[in-house]
This record gives sequence, C-alpha cells and structure tokens, in this order.
Amino acid sequence: MRFVLRLLMSIAVALAVGFGLSYYALTDGRLFGAVSLGPWMAWPDIGAPNPNPYTTGHIVRAAALQLGRSEGLQFVATADSDGAALDLACTYRIDGHVPVSTFWTLAAVDEDWVNLAAPGTDAALRSSEIVRQSDGALRIHVGTSLRPSNWLELTGSGLFSLVLTLYDTTALSSFASSDVTMPSITLETCS
Repeated sequence: MRFVLRLLMSIAVALAVGFGLSYYALTDGRLFGAVSLGPWMAWPDIGAPNPNPYTTGHIVRAAALQLGRSEGLQFVATADSDGAALDLACTYRIDGHVPVSTFWTLAAVDEDWVNLAAPGTDAALRSSEIVRQSDGALRIHVGTSLRPSNWLELTGSGLFSLVLTLYDTTALSSFASSDVTMPSITLETCS
C-alpha cells in the first residue's frame, strides 16, 4: 500500500512540475527563448524559419500574426523599470534610445491585446513623429493625463502593456546583440 501511495505522489509531483514549467516557458519564457532587456521582453527566434520549441509554443499560444525575422522585432513591457506592473491609473515616462531600426512604433494594449489609444488619436506613436532630445534620445509620456511634448494618450482602466515594434532592425541578431539598449520606463504619477 505504501508503494502505491508513493508512486501516486511521485506522479502527481512530476505532473505538477512538468505542467508548471511548461506554462512558465510559454508565458514568461526568459529562461527558454525570450530575451529581457530591462522591462522589455522579445522572442528573437519568432521569425526564424525553424524556431526553437519554446518559441513555437509561444507563437501558438499567442495566436497572433508575427513579423518575419527580416521584417522586424517586437518588444513588450508589462512592468516599469522598477518591476511594478503598468497601470492605466498612472502616468509613465519612457527615456533613452531605441535600437537602430528603419522605423518603429509604440502602442499600448490591454491583456486581450486590444489597443488602448484614446478615441480620435492614432493607434500608435511612430518614430517619424517623435521630437528628440539634443543627444538623439527620446522622451515619451504615456498615460491618460495630458503631458507636454511626446505623449501617447490612453484610455481605460486596469493593467496594460507597451508594445515597441522595430521594423528592419539588426537588434538581437547574432552580430549586434551585445550593443542593444532599450529605453527605461519610469513611473511619474498615479491618481
């Protein structure tokens, strides 16, 4: 009887660990195929002809149309640079440099990937519309409260994610991956 109980307990533990690690690999994935640069995360093998199994699982789970490797790379941030979840009740500031790319867009989405841009505004902020600092760095304010200069106006409530899509970029390619830096996301105020 003890043998059967130990066997059942071992099977239960094995299933819990296996399913738990699989869920983690497909959602967070930092240890399995995703790359984290500060608060930003990307899956660089997503557009490869033969992505690794974890990336394939992520693609299937996300069920979204993905860019090919030569087309671009998408970075997603669900938290600020201090690790706190992004919340529409707060206003954030994005500072720094974006990796070299021909063009990029910045959008905000909710957990169902519905765009949160305020009605009557563009769905995303484009690199061609940004006023830059004197050193080429960008400063973008994100939130529901009016801010000066570059502002991504949002609407709604609850948690959200920022999606930075780089088009025609060498970021995270084998020869440029060590030079990649991403902008920081700083909490400004909360209501």
